[in-house]
Amino acid sequence: MVTTAFVTCDLLDDHPELDLQVVSPSMDGKFFKSYGARKTFGGQVVTVKCFEDNSRVKELLATDGTGKVLVVDGGASMRCALMGDLIAESAVKNHWNGVVIYGCVRDVDAIAELDLGVHALAAIPQKSNRKGVGEVDISLHFGGVTIQSGHYLYADNNGIVIAKEKLVDA
Repeated sequence: MVTTAFVTCDLLDDHPELDLQVVSPSMDGKFFKSYGARKTFGGQVVTVKCFEDNSRVKELLATDGTGKVLVVDGGASMRCALMGDLIAESAVKNHWNGVVIYGCVRDVDAIAELDLGVHALAAIPQKSNRKGVGEVDISLHFGGVTIQSGHYLYADNNGIVIAKEKLVDA
């Protein structure tokens, strides 16, 4: 995979004419943390909204994700993880660039070894229930931004930027 390095700060500086959104670094004292081995990642967004049920996350990350980032609105739940090492391994196998979870992950030591960008609010060992609940390709609202499937997400250790159009190859 050919990638162009970027820094989110520079993307904002280089495109003042665009309506770029920056995900707020703190939501009620909750901060996004980087868990994957890929520290800089981006791509076209696919959205999913689910609360304490990772059925749709598992399903989506088992499909071809070339050039894409899955953005998961887990309602900021701190009670269970929406992705662990097995689902993250599936994402790598299916060529996803990254996953952003407004919620928790688990198996963080294993995820840290995978070539996948992962930002989440926290880690917790509890897995989620699977009841087949969740909505895909809907507009998400968290961190002071609106994110839709088809938007582009760029993330690094500075934060997360959302664009309506592709800015760089990521």
